[in-house]
Amino acid sequence: MKNAHLLQQNYSHTQLDKSINTRYGCFMTLKHAKTLTNNQVKTVLRHIADTRYPSRNTVIFLLSVKAGLRAGEIAALTWPMVLNSNHQVGETIELHNSAAKKGSGRVLPLHPLLKKALINHWKENPHFGHVVTSERGEAMSANSIVNWFGKLYRELSMLGCSSHSGRRTFITNAARSVHKVGGSLRDVQLLAGHSSIGITQRYIEGDTQTQRRLVALI
Repeated sequence: MKNAHLLQQNYSHTQLDKSINTRYGCFMTLKHAKTLTNNQVKTVLRHIADTRYPSRNTVIFLLSVKAGLRAGEIAALTWPMVLNSNHQVGETIELHNSAAKKGSGRVLPLHPLLKKALINHWKENPHFGHVVTSERGEAMSANSIVNWFGKLYRELSMLGCSSHSGRRTFITNAARSVHKVGGSLRDVQLLAGHSSIGITQRYIEGDTQTQRRLVALI
């Protein structure tokens, strides 16, 4: 009984995140962080608007869900990768190899919501250092970004969501929509910065209803 009690006390948020629980509306598998629905994205943005640093926090969240950046890439992103030659937020993020995982630098078109958030954030505190900084104005570490997301989702009771949820959401949504613009999974792979399409496929959340409609057509 004593051991069982200790096990229960040590049951971490990470372990909880791996349990199957759809109560809060996130879609999850055992091996992956949950993806976010459109309504959940709106809920997060409303919540962030009431935080102490709304412009910065909005940028952090949207860099994940609308650009698919990893926690380490969000932490490493600097303004020169975002600004154009006129020192204005451009149309793309030029993520350098030095800032990307395993040198997977890439050019990412800016989603309108993310561009607006970056413009607001730049206007508040224009400088040429890291886009995301701490209260002291210092660059945040990848672990700090991971912890920031963990705290955010716990505050919203989104069990199973993590710093990887936005990235998985971005990749899943891109994969579902790429055919509408005449693209392919290769385009999604490049946006995600994956070394192979196989890795990209593992990130994509399945849709049971879509699968049913697909089978009905066969």
